[in-house]
This record gives sequence, structure tokens and C-alpha cells, in this order.
Amino acid sequence: MSTALAADVAIVGGGPTGLTLAILLAQRGRSVVVLERFPAPYPLPRAVHFDHEVARILQSAGVAGELDGFTEAAPIYEWRNAAGEVLLRFGRERENGLSGWPDSNMCHQPRLEAALERRAHSFANVHILRGFEAQVLHDAGDAVHLAARSEQDGALELRARWAVGCDGANSFVRGAIGAGWTDLGFAYDWLVVDVIPHETRVFTPLNWQLCDPARPTTLVSGGPGRRRWEFMRLPHETLEQMNDLETAWKLLAGWDVRPDNATLERHAVYTFRACSADTWRRGRVLLAGDAAHLMPPFAGQGMCSGMRDAANLAWKLDLALRGEASDALLDSYESERAPHARQTIDFSVGLGRVICIADPREAAERDARMIPAARAAGLTTPLSAPKLGPGCWDANDAAAGGLFPQARVARGEHTGLCDDVLGIGFSLLSPHGDPASALSAEQRAWLESIGGVCAHVAQDAALRDADGAYARWFSAHDCAIALQRPDFTVFATAKQLSDAGALVNALRTKLRET
Repeated sequence: MSTALAADVAIVGGGPTGLTLAILLAQRGRSVVVLERFPAPYPLPRAVHFDHEVARILQSAGVAGELDGFTEAAPIYEWRNAAGEVLLRFGRERENGLSGWPDSNMCHQPRLEAALERRAHSFANVHILRGFEAQVLHDAGDAVHLAARSEQDGALELRARWAVGCDGANSFVRGAIGAGWTDLGFAYDWLVVDVIPHETRVFTPLNWQLCDPARPTTLVSGGPGRRRWEFMRLPHETLEQMNDLETAWKLLAGWDVRPDNATLERHAVYTFRACSADTWRRGRVLLAGDAAHLMPPFAGQGMCSGMRDAANLAWKLDLALRGEASDALLDSYESERAPHARQTIDFSVGLGRVICIADPREAAERDARMIPAARAAGLTTPLSAPKLGPGCWDANDAAAGGLFPQARVARGEHTGLCDDVLGIGFSLLSPHGDPASALSAEQRAWLESIGGVCAHVAQDAALRDADGAYARWFSAHDCAIALQRPDFTVFATAKQLSDAGALVNALRTKLRET
């Protein structure tokens, strides 16, 4: 059999990045076909972490209500040497971060993917085709043509106006468009072991790294009721020796984890690498997630970076499809995301170089350097929060290119996180009055046409700043009004409420000329 389909966007790869992108596009009315080569979801854990920004992306995708069952907050992340001395400590004890969610969240990926897939299936304009492997991709200039095949359902031909490769580190799409793949020179083999303890055990902190040259080891949550250990392969060990069930249990025994008190859910040897695609776009084909970038797991940002790609790309594809933005807006996807992803890769590699030391003398030199620095910093190291690279935001604005906060607001009797109350999309907000009052009728109509809203957010406004978080942000950034993009990035700010029209005009110019 041969089937022909058409869609606004074809997504190759149905993991977290592809499913999130499909949902965000479907919510904007776009038709989406997802091609996933595996006939069933992968049932075992892989990624275990997402941060506050990604939690907000998941909230915008409509799955926030399901997160409680398979996630837990992990506010502190420590790095200790063999003697238990702190080399690094990230995080702090607080309820929520900038995005209205815990800064660090540990999760069970199969349940996260299941929640995303259920959400995607709830849209009539999303079709997830499992068991179909993409085999041919051709960009015809006005559309992308894909050919795929399923052992069960035969051949499929798909025509889409845009295509996105979310198909992992060995991406078919990346190869099909001839995008290079640069190895950034970091490679270490680690045995990853996922465990379900039979009894509740308390780990303090929940997540930490043992920087012991005798056996560098990662100890983190795998979501509620689960734990993950990662053991680095030492120079004298072979891959075959490490990738062995007996080896896994032998290494776990040192942590009082045995077959009689735990279930070993999975063990696998991974080579932790750092790589980046040389280009993220060719014509009507784009790359996202691990197809565009790969990083070691020490910062917990691999899946997060793919989710950020999806959030950045979804609204740009939508506006391009609607004719509200120039084709060049899609170039800003790479110009913004690639430098951000590279900084995240470099940060992850830097952390990896702290732990991946198997030489005792080198480890001692590291400890002598890092322990005093950690103490001088009060045993708290701030996590980096890189801005986007140049693109669709005001590069002359100190606040632009970074994240705009989300906090609790109240409207009438409804109190909740701002995105749930106000909606998602472009947002023009001010603590000094309604920005709509400073716009012309034509400016208001245009902003509404691209899904934009205006709001006066203050403790005495219709949209009440429940905890004063917005007042503090505007004061800290010395501005009176801010324009937020749909991916929660600050487009621009201004000193006066009366500058609202100038911000809207600047956005319109950027969308047409970027």
C-alpha cells in the first residue's frame, strides 16, 4: 500500500522535542504529521531532568497537570571529592524559580513522553505515525517531500510546507540536508544504571556527583521512587566489562543496593559526547534537539535544550505559515538557539572535566584549587543563564534576549500562574497602566492578529501581581513596560508606558525584516 498525506509541518522523530513542537504548533491551528520510526514508545528511562524554563514550556503545552505524578524538585546539586568536601554546589532552597516552577525537576521520561503523546493525540490536526522510518527527503523549494516506510503499513508519501528533524544524534534529516556534524572533543564512557529501591531511602542532597578518581560516580533521582547511578569507565576497563549486569550489581553494592532490596530497571554504557550541527536550517528543513546538538549530561540540559528549540521554533513557523513574518525569521531560530546551545554544551563539558578525572594527582590538584573557591563563594555557585544569540529581539536592550518571569497573578477570584490566567503568546505588560491605552487602534488590531495581549499587572490592577514578583522585576530592570515573546523571551523594554506603540512597531519591523 502507498498513502499520501499533506501537512503544514512534518516532524521526523517523536521524542520529547518532536512531541512538544507538534503540540505547540497544533495549539496555533497548524496541521502536523509526526513520523516516528519506532512502533512503540521507549519504555525505559533516559533523560531525568528538566529546569524551570522547560517546566513552563510543558505548562504552555498543556501537560502541567500531569507532572506531579512523576516529577520531584531537586533544589541542591553538589559535587564532592572522595573525602566528602564540596567542590561545587548549585541551587538554593526556594519554592519556585524565575518561571514559576522549581529550578530543577527530576522526572521519569517514559511517563513524560506518554503525557506529551496523549496531549498531541487530543488534537485533530496532529497525526503521529509510529513505525514509519523516513527514507527520502527532498526540498522542492515551495514544499518538502518525504517518503517513509512501515513494515506493517507500507509506503507513505508526505508533502509539508516545512519539515523539522527531531530524530536524535544519528539524525536521518541532518544527513539528508547535508548538514555537517562537529565533534567538540569530549568523550567518556559511563555505565548508566536505573534502579527502583524496594524501600524508601533518603538521599541528601537528592542529586550529587562523587568526584573520586577511584570511580567517578553520579547519584541522582530518576523521578519519585527511582534512583540513577552512573559509573565512569576507568582506563584499564573494557566496554564489555562495563556493559555487564554483574558489573552493575557489583558497583551498586558499594551503595548498599542489592538484588534483594532493589530492582535494576536498566543498565547501558553510553559515550558522553559534545557535538553540534554545522547548520540548523537548509531551505524549508530545520533541525532541533539532539539532531542539532549533543552534550554530556552533567548539567542536565540535553532534553531541556531540545524543548527550548521547540518553543523557539513553533511561533516562528506559525507566523511564517500565516504570512505575518518573512522567511528570514526562520534564520533567527539558528542565530538565537545555536549560540545558547553552544554555551550550554561548553558549561556541561566544563562540569564533565571536573568529574572525569581518574588520575589521583590530577584530582588532588583539582581539589586544592576548587575547595577554597567553593568556600569563598559560600558554597553556592550560580548557574549560568545565557541569553539568546542575535535575532528577533532588541540587542541594545539589557533585559532583552533573556527570560521574562512568570509568577502568580489573580484575576477576579482566579489565582494562578500568569500564563494560565493571561494565556500564551506575545504579551505587552506594565505595572503602570494598561499598555493598550498607549496603542493606536491599528496597533492593537495588529498585535491581536498575531495572538498578542496587553495587561496592566500590579497589586491594585485587574491582573493582580499576587506576590509582587512583577513589581520587583520591573524595578530591577528600571523599565515601565516589557514585550514578551511566545517563548517567554523579552523582546524589548521601555522606560515609559507611552512607549508601548514603539515596542509594537519594533516587533512588526523585526518580524518582517529579521
